[in-house]
Amino acid sequence: MQIEQYNMPDDLYYEENHFWVKEEGDILIMGMDDFAQSMAGEVVYVQLPDDGKKLKKGKKFAKIESGKWLGKVYAPVNGVLKSVNEELETNPGLINDDCYGKGWLYKIKPSDKSELEDLIKGEEAVTKWVLADIEKYAEE
Repeated sequence: MQIEQYNMPDDLYYEENHFWVKEEGDILIMGMDDFAQSMAGEVVYVQLPDDGKKLKKGKKFAKIESGKWLGKVYAPVNGVLKSVNEELETNPGLINDDCYGKGWLYKIKPSDKSELEDLIKGEEAVTKWVLADIEKYAEE
């Protein structure tokens, strides 16, 4: 779905810091959403933690940098980091070019997939959340 100038696919779950999560079997794929990559500008660095890292829901486990922004990545669920997008090491701009495709960040094996229910999902909830953040950042 399109919310103002941002593409926010409605089949994804969203974490409040503007990272998306998609179910793929028993693995979750995570990436930065269109709003975040637009606000950040050109992404120049993505921290790629080691596979097997234990993730605690709501806790920082990585960071992303652009020329004007340093962002923290928080675990959307409890689980284990299964893999990282190695391509981002040499080409972090993939996030800007294709944030929902080739610019994915991490694959996570969740401890409990029901934790996805705590994320933002559905057209009404996502629209309300994005419009509130557009307004919030316009005031800064």
